[in-house]
Amino acid sequence: MKRILLGILGVCACHAYAQTFKEWQDPEINAVNRAPMHTDFFAYESTELAAKGMKELSGNFMSLNGNWKFNWVEHADARPEGFWKTDFNDKGWVDFPVPGVWELNGYDVPVYAGVDFGWKGYEGRTFKKPPHVPTENNHVGSYRREVVIPSDWKGKDIIAHFGAVSSNMYLWVNGKFVGYSEDSKMEAEFDLTPYLKPGQKNLIAFQVFRWCDGSYLEDQDFFRYSGVSRDCYLYVRHAKRIEDLRVTPDLDDRYQDGTLEVRMDVKGKARITLELLDARGETVCMKEVRETGTPSVIMPVKNPHKWTAETPYLYTLRATLKDGNAIREVIPVKVGFRKIEIKDSQLLVNGQPVLIKGVNRHEMDPDGGSYVTRERMLQDIQLMKKFNVNAVRTCHYPDDPYWYELCDRYGLYIVAEANLESHGMGFKEKSLAKDPAYKKAHLERNQRNVQCNFNHPSIILWSMGNECGDGSNFEACYDWIKQEDPSRFVHFEQAYDTGSNTDVYCPMYPTYSRCIKYCEDDNKQKPFIMCEYA
Repeated sequence: MKRILLGILGVCACHAYAQTFKEWQDPEINAVNRAPMHTDFFAYESTELAAKGMKELSGNFMSLNGNWKFNWVEHADARPEGFWKTDFNDKGWVDFPVPGVWELNGYDVPVYAGVDFGWKGYEGRTFKKPPHVPTENNHVGSYRREVVIPSDWKGKDIIAHFGAVSSNMYLWVNGKFVGYSEDSKMEAEFDLTPYLKPGQKNLIAFQVFRWCDGSYLEDQDFFRYSGVSRDCYLYVRHAKRIEDLRVTPDLDDRYQDGTLEVRMDVKGKARITLELLDARGETVCMKEVRETGTPSVIMPVKNPHKWTAETPYLYTLRATLKDGNAIREVIPVKVGFRKIEIKDSQLLVNGQPVLIKGVNRHEMDPDGGSYVTRERMLQDIQLMKKFNVNAVRTCHYPDDPYWYELCDRYGLYIVAEANLESHGMGFKEKSLAKDPAYKKAHLERNQRNVQCNFNHPSIILWSMGNECGDGSNFEACYDWIKQEDPSRFVHFEQAYDTGSNTDVYCPMYPTYSRCIKYCEDDNKQKPFIMCEYA
């Protein structure tokens, strides 16, 4: 055991639903009419646009970033009613940026809380009554914007993508309620097809609470911001389409030849061509699929370039869907061939033990707060590579999708963490990890993290959350992840070295003597990777 290396580091169709405005204090309702999560990809209308890989150039894309009409109230009970109606007068409302956080744009100030919830200290009290949150000082922001939908989008499905909204959102279109979502660090998508009128002006309105029942699971040690912190846009899909696409690369026992398993969720009967292209754009292998449902395809690849943090070689899988001879959509997905294993108490990448020299990264910007631009993300990763960092934990929630793309491209191993921290409830009997009312939320947040980020080769460990205590809710999450993705391992600090629901021992701030003691104990079988250290 002395060889252990120390590391540092519901499908829901659109239907009539009468919102009660109690969803924000009900832990069993985390979404209404929210579209099912899928892997992060974009469907282009041509091979040429797919090769460029910039969705902003596609006619299937329309940005919702920019100024929205905005109203802010200090207390939740004072939020405006009927503001989503088409005849509502918003002339007194201000212009407010999306993305943009309230606290850095003139509405209150950022709140820092290390251990307790964001509302700690108001009126000299500590409010811990999950799922209830205070209405006093629970700020509410209301947004309105008119957009003209392109005429040629008629007959297609129009999806709204909200990158990250804190802490929740209610959504209306043209005066009709569309849906609800919680989880401030994951995208929320809604099918707006029944509500929008292509070729005409359409009103989109949404409302955001500073705190909701989900805030009990978002007690991370950082500045608390409210509002929209990632890109928002509309996009269209054809009726016949690839709903979801997953890639699982693997290597043989000699780490020489590879296979690529491609699983798709196909809507409608269509012909799909799968091409694997190398970094020069040359075809390595190709397969054709003529199935509906969930076809699975295995593509053998002779001696592929191997992906590691030092050699981040990326292939591109290009999935082209045709209806007859007409191309309906082209989906590009980056692929890195690598194999993650645990053998002899060590974490291996392509058969080689890895010394993890990692950092934790919050999405935090001196100008934008929790809204981090692509330029800032690039600065982050360039600094990490410059100083020989080879791994990053997305503490303590999923990051902007672009961050994973950068880690794939530049070469960083990722510990991909779900948006779960209930620190303020403690780690013992009152921990929400043991509360059956929050089991659904624990599962959903882990499921959505895996479902969205599945295809990124840089991810080597799924982290179920940070400082939440441990209990049956995380045992259920562990079982789900292991069944969903056998190609990776699970990281969970609160399971310590004895818990069955973590594959690595990942303590915080252990002493030197504790590290040495663990590594010299032949009974300890899990790799030792510190998740936080100083």
